[in-house]
Amino acid sequence: MQIHVVQKGQSLYSIAQAYGISYQDIANANEIPNPSRIVVGQALVIPITGSYHWVQPGQSLYIIAELYGMTVNELATINGISPSSTLQVGQRLYIPPRPKKVAQSLLYVEPRTPVTQVMINEVRRRVPQLTYLAMFSYEVKRDGSVKAPSIDDIPNIAKSAGAANALVASNLEDFAFNADLAHAIFTDKAAQDRLFSNLIKIANEVGYKDIHFDFELLLPEDRELYNSFLRRARDRFHPAGLTLSTALAPMTSDIRTGIYGAHDYKAHGEIVDFVSLMTYEWGYTYSEPQAVSPIGPVRDVVKYAVSQIPHEKIFLGQNLYGYDWSSPFPPQGGAPAKAVSPQQALEIAVRQEVDISYDYVAQAPHFNYTDNAGVYHEVWFEDARSIQAKFDLVKEFGLRGMMYWKLGLAFPQNWLLLTDNFIIQKIK
Repeated sequence: MQIHVVQKGQSLYSIAQAYGISYQDIANANEIPNPSRIVVGQALVIPITGSYHWVQPGQSLYIIAELYGMTVNELATINGISPSSTLQVGQRLYIPPRPKKVAQSLLYVEPRTPVTQVMINEVRRRVPQLTYLAMFSYEVKRDGSVKAPSIDDIPNIAKSAGAANALVASNLEDFAFNADLAHAIFTDKAAQDRLFSNLIKIANEVGYKDIHFDFELLLPEDRELYNSFLRRARDRFHPAGLTLSTALAPMTSDIRTGIYGAHDYKAHGEIVDFVSLMTYEWGYTYSEPQAVSPIGPVRDVVKYAVSQIPHEKIFLGQNLYGYDWSSPFPPQGGAPAKAVSPQQALEIAVRQEVDISYDYVAQAPHFNYTDNAGVYHEVWFEDARSIQAKFDLVKEFGLRGMMYWKLGLAFPQNWLLLTDNFIIQKIK
């Protein structure tokens, strides 16, 4: 597959002609509702095997072959030309697909009550591309009991497609992460034992393979208590045939204070079977407009993580959403930003007839518009280019794979490129 960015004057039809496919193939792959309406700067995934390279001024076969990790003879043979050929600017060369790496994928699902048919349909659609479907969340209570979410037939749907089910246990209470709740559990071994027994019972009844603790906003002084809790959990779960995993806040050093202080990367790397890095929310509901997961800060988190945790245990976290900020922006007292899926962001750009820009430092698309009420907006979201940058990071550091928050946010390009980059491993 290939990523193409729409240029001024291009239509879906002219783009399709350049790649030798139909415009409807591109529209279907990218789930474009109206093929006649695209905008400058919009990234498209072209559903072809391999990719094409159009020769730029000054490029030779040698230069192009090096770009794609090929020899001159390989590139020439594939394209039916002589290795000594003089290339013409604009000449199209075919680049065969590169070997895929094996990786895993984990997707959180957060069903509502009642579980809708739309949610069920989306689960069916995505589980073939998943290693784990993580059910968010089983809320831990102070006495070791558990409040279960509505799950309907979701675990069976995942299992039938070869995806392992993961039970996400959280310290949510009244719709917010509660540090005092977690502390109560960490300091009461009898409550812990009840909790572990309850989680194992649920896992056996439903068919969960992994128990995943998403304990957030903890007291920093509870760092060692959380580590001890996880060791006790591991010692109960492993004999029961269950793996143990955790979600970790994005850190670049061994912070021991503040809301991230209780997350001990090195200890988690030693105790649990794998971790999910929550590498997003630089841009968030109450921030100034900016990329949600800029590649530089994400890279810094990964570099620290692999220095503390075996790389094969690390999932790189990825948001399946962006934000639409309206002026005045939140730091100046404005309304909180509205979360939008990548597809919704594109729909706004098309409706407002505005070009999409791309920040190559952050590796993130964005655009501005003024609504009918005269309010100025700034939108940052994800596209094929930004997600490919994260896939490249997974390959560079040899990470376990990708973790996504969350199902139900439309981003078809991610799923196209995920399977173009990786062979998704299933758990037996």
